[in-house]
Amino acid sequence: MNPDLKENERLDSLQRNGYQIIQNPEKFCFGMDAVLLSGFAKAKEGDRVLDMGTGTGIIPILMEAKTSAAELVGLEIQPESADMARRSVVLNKLEHKIQIVEGDIKEAASIFGAASFDVVTCNPPYMIGQHGIQNPDAPKAIARHEVLCTLEDVISQAAKLCKPGGHFYMVHRPFRLAEIISLMVQYRLEPKRMQLVYPYVDKEPNMVLIEGVRGGKSRMTVEKPLIVYKEPGVYMPEIYEVYGY
Repeated sequence: MNPDLKENERLDSLQRNGYQIIQNPEKFCFGMDAVLLSGFAKAKEGDRVLDMGTGTGIIPILMEAKTSAAELVGLEIQPESADMARRSVVLNKLEHKIQIVEGDIKEAASIFGAASFDVVTCNPPYMIGQHGIQNPDAPKAIARHEVLCTLEDVISQAAKLCKPGGHFYMVHRPFRLAEIISLMVQYRLEPKRMQLVYPYVDKEPNMVLIEGVRGGKSRMTVEKPLIVYKEPGVYMPEIYEVYGY
């Protein structure tokens, strides 16, 4: 099935179940962080999953391929991204499993109702404020900087949306780890599992994957580091596994 692509759009293979995704590199394309989050997050058979700030729908589509979740919902505030996500869902014939909703993360609990998901995922904007942004309305700026929502917005809404005992999964930057853990504890999304991601074995980590459980007891497991590259252009075996190569 060849979709009608709009100007500057392209079709990318996801290396899973033959799935493809529609993207516009002029706007924003998913990165490794989204793929790693889809591998770190877990969903059991019958689970209802929400991805907040889903962009072009990469995480729901990959999690549909990797898990037995019954229903996956993507929430996206930018109309163009939501439109691409919906068309990718149709392209992959996943309308029966994945729904894309246009809306604001800050209003997520009002949109869907409290305690309505078993699993909530998010790959939020990492950068604080609008430092260095030339156009705060640009899709790339909205995806990368806290223009439309803050880290506290993400965590507080996730806490409301998770059922008691529900799981929250997020990818972020290590330089904000103290703030992340503090906010998760504040909103009773107890941090339970964490993994640092390193570009190379001798470099500092540039990503952190973290899992919280709503109302969970205080005990966190720190998993072994995830190293991305063996050498320039060559992934470590674990990364090939996550990507499905």
